[in-house]
Amino acid sequence: MRLLVTGGAGFIGANFVQRTVTERPDATVTVLDALTYAGNKRSLDPVSDRIDFVHGDIADLDLVDELVSGVDAVVHFAAESHNDNSLAEPWPFVQTNIVGTYSLLQAVRRHEVRYHHVSTDEVYGDLAPDAPAFTEATPYNPSSPYSATKASSDLLVRAWTRSFGVRATMSNCSNNYGPYQHVEKFIPRQITNLIDGVRPRLYGAGHQVRDWIHVDDHNRAVWDILERGRIGQTYLIGANGELDNKTVVRLILEAFDRDPDDFDHVTDRPGHDQRYAIDATLLRDELGWIPRFGDFRAGLAETVRWYRDNESWWRDAKAVTEHAYAQAGERTLDPAE
Repeated sequence: MRLLVTGGAGFIGANFVQRTVTERPDATVTVLDALTYAGNKRSLDPVSDRIDFVHGDIADLDLVDELVSGVDAVVHFAAESHNDNSLAEPWPFVQTNIVGTYSLLQAVRRHEVRYHHVSTDEVYGDLAPDAPAFTEATPYNPSSPYSATKASSDLLVRAWTRSFGVRATMSNCSNNYGPYQHVEKFIPRQITNLIDGVRPRLYGAGHQVRDWIHVDDHNRAVWDILERGRIGQTYLIGANGELDNKTVVRLILEAFDRDPDDFDHVTDRPGHDQRYAIDATLLRDELGWIPRFGDFRAGLAETVRWYRDNESWWRDAKAVTEHAYAQAGERTLDPAE
C-alpha cells in the first residue's frame, strides 16, 4: 500500500509512521507536514531513510492534489490540536482543521483514493460524572474553537462520503499519551517540569476526567479501521482509561519518587470540559481490536523514561511553552481558593 500520512511529524502521526515502516515493510510512506511548532521532523529520524518527506501545507490544493494522485490511501492526522492555543487565536484551527480537510477531501474524491480521518472525542463536548460514555451516536457538542473546528472537519467527511461517494472512514479517539508528544500537553508538561525540578501544575481542582490511551494502541486501531473498517463508518477508540487529572499528576509524581501532593494548582482554562469517556464496543466487536497497554501506570513509567532519555528532543520547545503559559496569565492559586 502506498500511503500519504498528513501530520506525520506530529505526536500521533510520527508514532504511526514509525510503527508502519517497522511492521509493514510492504508499505511505502509519504509524510506531508507543515512543521509548525508542534511538528518535529526529528520524530521521524528512526525511519527517515525509509520514507519520503514533503514539507508543505494540507491547505495547499495543488500540492495535495499532486501527492494524493500517487497513493492508494490517505491517513489524515494533521491538525491544530491544543485547546489553550485555540482560545488565544482560533484562525489557525479554522485554516488547518477545516480548510485543510476540505483540500484533502477534494483530492481523494478526484483520484478515488481511500481516506481515513483521525478525530477526537472532544467533538462531543463533556459528560456528567455518572453519564454513559460517548458512542458513535452521541450528538456533537464542541466547547472550544479546537473541538468546533474538528467537529466541522468530521461533518465535511460525512458529507463528502454521502454526496460524492468518497471511500472514507473516521475515528474519534480519547486522550493519547506516549513518546514524541509536545511539551505543551498535560502529561509531557508535568514530566518535563519534574525533570527540571519544577512542581507539576494542575488546572483548577484537577477533577477533570480524561480517558487515556497509549498512542501505540490508537495507531493499531487506525490500521484495523483502514484495512477492515466499513466505508462511511465512524469508530470510537478508547481503552477504558478514565482518570481525573489530579490522579494522573500523582501517578507522575510517584514515578519520580515524589510526595503525591507536591504540585501546584493554577488558574483553570475557560470552558474546561469536565469529563470524556469512550465506549469502543463497536471497534472491539466488529474489528477485534483490544488495547495492549492495559496498565496505565506501566505505560506512564515507560513514557517518563522516554522523556528522561530524550531531553534533546524536547528541550528547545520547553522554554517557549512555559513562556506562552506565563503570557496567557497562568498563576498559582492559594490553596484556600
